[in-house]
Amino acid sequence: MTKFQISLAASFAALALSSPAQADELYGGLAAHQVATIIAVDSNQEGVDFQVGYRGDPIEGLSFIGKPSPYILASINLSGDTSFAAAGLSWKFGDKVYVRPGIGIAVHDGPELRFAPDGSQTQLGSRILFEPELSVGVRLSNKADLEATWVHLSHAGIFSSVQNP
Repeated sequence: MTKFQISLAASFAALALSSPAQADELYGGLAAHQVATIIAVDSNQEGVDFQVGYRGDPIEGLSFIGKPSPYILASINLSGDTSFAAAGLSWKFGDKVYVRPGIGIAVHDGPELRFAPDGSQTQLGSRILFEPELSVGVRLSNKADLEATWVHLSHAGIFSSVQNP
């Protein structure tokens, strides 16, 4: 099973803790759980996820890869399906309107190696998963942004030989 999330509500990303020149941010929002896309199949998971996270200042020592910002993210499924916590790096391109790709590692509480009662696959294949994400946002003020975010969880065939669709 592959888990996707597309932010549907106002992900009040960038509730800045400091001046606009810095990237310390708290963010939160709601996401649709397991949205069908070109590369996702139905996994018998559903519901709404509550998400909250933190992004730190850009890491000057990583200027050779564009000064990414570290982030942590917690996603809690309100229907009792898979929830996860992730940590990684993200890059912000643009100012008033921006794109923010990121890549991290997640740990989840969903089915690792089991099947749904109706026989369909619901396995993730590994407790540890890659967590690529992509956000598009707009700065509303010095203290608030609005983002639409896509988050994907997968072991990419590295952490397990079990294929997760």
